[in-house]
Amino acid sequence: MSLNSLTPNLMVNDVEETLEYYTDLLGFTLLRTVPETGKLDWAMVKRNDVLLMFQSTKSLTNSVPKLKSQKPGGGLTFYIKVDRITELHEELYNNEVEIISDLESTFYDTIEFSIVDVNGYVLTFSEEK
Repeated sequence: MSLNSLTPNLMVNDVEETLEYYTDLLGFTLLRTVPETGKLDWAMVKRNDVLLMFQSTKSLTNSVPKLKSQKPGGGLTFYIKVDRITELHEELYNNEVEIISDLESTFYDTIEFSIVDVNGYVLTFSEEK
């Protein structure tokens, strides 16, 4: 048996606002929404090989009651391997994305920077040297 992929389903305050952030500022493409029209409960986006799902707090806590005490963004970071990190950094900087850790070299031979999204999730972008 093998594990083949991981697609996080993130609890978000507002699916539409989150979609706008990820598509307009981070360059993701919208793949699907539920419902297809009206106030959204869920959506999926993609940029290259990175897939993310977003689900409203109300919808997700109704589906998984154990999450009722959780809040979006808390205690979770995403580590995304990239190519051409300086170009991505410039793209996001020009889009006025909140960069919380600027480009830096690490002891484990990468160059990285981190941002925080509209729900408080931290995304760290990393390229091997």
